[in-house]
Amino acid sequence: MKRIAVLIFAVSCCLCGAQYNANNGKVPECSGSVGCCEIYSLTSISQNLGAVGEKITNMAEKITLLEEKLLNTEKEVLELRSLTAGTPQVAFSAALRDSGSGDTGPFTVATPLQYKRIFSNTGNSYNPSTGIFTAVVKGMYFFRFSMFNNLNPVPNSVVSLMKNGVRLTSVWDTSGSDSNDMGSNAVVIPLEVGDNVYVELQPNRIVYDDGMNYNTFSGFLLFTM
Repeated sequence: MKRIAVLIFAVSCCLCGAQYNANNGKVPECSGSVGCCEIYSLTSISQNLGAVGEKITNMAEKITLLEEKLLNTEKEVLELRSLTAGTPQVAFSAALRDSGSGDTGPFTVATPLQYKRIFSNTGNSYNPSTGIFTAVVKGMYFFRFSMFNNLNPVPNSVVSLMKNGVRLTSVWDTSGSDSNDMGSNAVVIPLEVGDNVYVELQPNRIVYDDGMNYNTFSGFLLFTM
């Protein structure tokens, strides 16, 4: 648009110059025809266009700065979410039997106990089909488990909390004059993503449970690392 205005200005200058020569060097009057008045008007328009162009350039720069500030604000919001509501929520608690009563075991090899009755499983990190908790976020975790022995005259129960196949702590009751005993244990441990934690019934051992839910396995994320 600016180029067109400048072109018209140049043509008008030529016309004005020709009219100036025809009038023996006198400035022509501006009366209803394309002449000096139009030239001055086009010059003013060209100048105004230049000023508008500068304003548009300044506005574009300001918009760019606003976009950068908006992007930085969005990054700050994401960081705040990661520190508050975006923090992973991991917690579970389960009992051994979903229904009924009776012994679990004995097995000829060490076997993870499958806690079927789910009280909570936020984050779905505990798998009731395998009895294994799998960490989905690196952090510090708390785990607790309890054991209730069998109803045989001589107790015969040993269970251990395992991490990736390594024994951490145990509860046992393998002798005594009473029919039943109960115990529990707990740990606070760091886990990497993919680490497994489970309660393992030792070979040739038995645990008993019924609707009272004596045998439980629970854990939750304390904080991420």
